[in-house]
Amino acid sequence: MESEEEFLSISSLICEPARVKMLWNLLDGRAYTASELSVAADISATSASNHLNKLLEADIIKVEAQGRHRYYAFSRPDVAYVVESLASLANHNHSSKEKQTSTKGIRFCRTCYDHLAGMIGVRVTEAMEQKNLIMKTGTIYTVSTKGWKWLAQFDISKDDFTTNRRPLTRQCLDWSERRPHLAGLLGAILLQRMLERKWFRKIQFSRELIVTAKGAKELYNLLDVNINS
Repeated sequence: MESEEEFLSISSLICEPARVKMLWNLLDGRAYTASELSVAADISATSASNHLNKLLEADIIKVEAQGRHRYYAFSRPDVAYVVESLASLANHNHSSKEKQTSTKGIRFCRTCYDHLAGMIGVRVTEAMEQKNLIMKTGTIYTVSTKGWKWLAQFDISKDDFTTNRRPLTRQCLDWSERRPHLAGLLGAILLQRMLERKWFRKIQFSRELIVTAKGAKELYNLLDVNINS
């Protein structure tokens, strides 16, 4: 009963409409002030503060003070995965025709917290699987020896992850594609390297990513991913 009560408590906290809107806004991986989140949820600053305090008490979000401002963000990556998974349930009844005509914007390419998502994120992950760089193992991905050699071109080494507590990989169900993309610490660092190499360009105040000409070329050369097909 204790586990059931905990589940009911946490689900009711997350699924309240105003809090859902604030959590959805935090999926871009950035930290926001209470005022910014109140605008996103279309509620008063006082109401936003009350909601945020409840989320803080439940360790769903964290807050950091910088000068006079307090910035809110997810307390840990697991929270982002839960929010993304809930979104995939909401998208479950969309028809394939609707998907085909709406594969643009954040559905095409976006960040999911700190890793690559959307159609491009899923296709990159599946291409890595097809090339035997990673393999599905339960709810994670196992990186092959070939995979670590491939990742070396991004200055990513297996030794970089020996002391970090965050899971190396994770299968994160993509809400728009309903297939998993690569999450976890490896997913975060890989996206960071791709951004550093100008494969993608961020859009201000949005989770959407633009695939650059260089990115399109490199995705095709290294993974046979054609963004136009």
